[in-house]
Amino acid sequence: MRNDNVLVGCAVIYQRVKGKEPQWFIVKSSEEGDWELPKTIVRRGESSVRSVIRLTQEQASMRTKILEEVGRASGAARVNGKAVNQKYLYYLMHCKDTGEIMAFTEFKWVDHKAAMKAVPLKRDQNMLKDAKQMLKTIDVKRERREEDEEEAVVAE
Repeated sequence: MRNDNVLVGCAVIYQRVKGKEPQWFIVKSSEEGDWELPKTIVRRGESSVRSVIRLTQEQASMRTKILEEVGRASGAARVNGKAVNQKYLYYLMHCKDTGEIMAFTEFKWVDHKAAMKAVPLKRDQNMLKDAKQMLKTIDVKRERREEDEEEAVVAE
């Protein structure tokens, strides 16, 4: 915690469910805690990208892919009675598959509207909103690429 700053990696994870809109992963870290997006402290010598990959692999048994950085935020917390600044880096992640999830007190997959209602932190809500918009943009680009590839095959 050099300079009383803590870097936090945050995972905005979605999965595709056939016939449904994308489902978003939210967790409770403690029984008294609120629903939130999964977060982890970035270890010394570790990148924020690597920290969220570690989080999803070790704590959630997920195979994920980072698509983009959603955004950044900052805040403050008390650790051992001492004020520390926290910098949050949020990443949009696609969950390809998952095993047994044991590291969180509670977790659930919910649609975007339910996630927005369940998560009280404004910064998490903002990142969920931005992630949904990013996902729409990614989907449009993918559809255009697929159409272009189909047209190229037909033209040959």
